Amino acid sequence: IASGEDINAILPEAFALVREASFRLRGERHHDVQLIGGMILHEGGIAEMRTGEGKTLVATLPAYLNGLTGKGVHIVTVNDYLSRRDGVWMGEIYNYLGLSVSVINHQESFIYDDSHTTKLEDSERDTEGSHTIVHEFLRPCTRKEAYGADVTYGTNNEFGFDYLRD
Repeated sequence: IASGEDINAILPEAFALVREASFRLRGERHHDVQLIGGMILHEGGIAEMRTGEGKTLVATLPAYLNGLTGKGVHIVTVNDYLSRRDGVWMGEIYNYLGLSVSVINHQESFIYDDSHTTKLEDSERDTEGSHTIVHEFLRPCTRKEAYGADVTYGTNNEFGFDYLRD
């Protein structure tokens, strides 16, 4: 991309990287239909999916690809909890692939930081086998710093009102 390569030309390689990183880190491998959903989103279309069909995972594909441009990608969630959860769950993938991830919540913002946890939280997570998704791996930051990330999770209200305030 830095040398002028068209973003669409690297789509197969970028999606393959995300798919492999997801499998290695989370044990979740994108299904073929999810890859197609990612392509539809990248092209600006709408991909309707039911609860449990992997919207969070699908979004990693076009978000990573477009995040490579350095212009920033916004992923809109319906509430603050989901923006934190998705930022942590998928932040592991983006971080592994070299992109920064942030979360914009009402009156607070965070940067994904895999070193931002305590020994107690880490041991609890290891016994539970999952993230606690409270503020684990989310280091508080300024809103400006959060908007400077490659991928930013937030709600439509926060993005919309920040735009109007700006």
